[in-house]
Amino acid sequence: MVDKIIDQLVIWVNPILVIFIGIVIGWIMKKYVHKRLSILADKTKWRGDDIILNSLEPHIILWFFLASFSIAADSVILSEPFDPYKQSLSTIILTILILSITLSISKMLVGLFNLWAEKQGQGFPSTTMFTNFVYIIVWGIGLMIILDSLNIAITPILTALGVGGLAISLALKETLSDIFSGLHILLSGKVKPGDFAELDSGERGYITNITWRNTTMLERTNNVINIPNSRLSSAIIKNYDTGESSFSVRIPVGVSYDCDLEKVAEITKEVADNVAKNLDGFIKDKEPIVRFFEFGDSSVNLKVYFKAEKYGDQHNIIDVFIRKLHKRYNEEGIDIPYPIRTLIHQNLPK
Repeated sequence: MVDKIIDQLVIWVNPILVIFIGIVIGWIMKKYVHKRLSILADKTKWRGDDIILNSLEPHIILWFFLASFSIAADSVILSEPFDPYKQSLSTIILTILILSITLSISKMLVGLFNLWAEKQGQGFPSTTMFTNFVYIIVWGIGLMIILDSLNIAITPILTALGVGGLAISLALKETLSDIFSGLHILLSGKVKPGDFAELDSGERGYITNITWRNTTMLERTNNVINIPNSRLSSAIIKNYDTGESSFSVRIPVGVSYDCDLEKVAEITKEVADNVAKNLDGFIKDKEPIVRFFEFGDSSVNLKVYFKAEKYGDQHNIIDVFIRKLHKRYNEEGIDIPYPIRTLIHQNLPK
């Protein structure tokens, strides 16, 4: 009796030892090998290796555990009634392994896609649409592999999905239109999160996100506008941040015909330079420009051109410049005339 018990213990010692060794090897790989690779990856310029290593890290011990558990299970010889349970256990291990690999790959692909989008300057990381598409595709493939490993025929499922997809596309025509319009907006770069844009319907604000159906626009008054992607895709849009986000600010000024225009230009340029030097929001290597452009009805008109860093900075620039210029004109005796109109009144004979 004792010998049988010892024999049974010996049968289970080897599998338990294999599992324990697998866990220890996994811990060593994570603690030392992965850590060493992470240190080397930090020294490289490419951030993709960091993304790959970070996506693998949470699963290292689990993968070694599953591998050792599978080896241990295969080494155990069970009697005939328990053999189906052994097969089911192998299937469960394989399913968990596929789910873990799918999770790791989805995280890796999203990270690499975000890295690529940052280099392209398209702003994709700020949107939920592409992230969701990547997750859906990767998890869909992972689930199909799991079903195939369970000996479940996936051909009828794909056929049913195709027929069902056609019916759904007809029922959700507007929704799908918004989805594909959102893809078009992102891929074409018409607008992207962070851009300041103005629509042909008059709305203007910062694009904060592009989701499945709507694009969110935040006005400068902190009002949120939700625009259907299909309407945004077909709209005429003025994007102030396309290419270069700098913004040209033009301020018109009028002075009296009696003024010395050379003096006016000199003083105006001096005030403009002072404002550009001491006020935030300017591109410092772009000097203000003063140009006369017309003889008006009651004044000689000129314009002052500033180069602001981005749209929205012009409000503070215009306010400060007008205050300082008005004060300086008064000190120098430069007259800003009121609009003058001469009316000739003539009595017609009866």
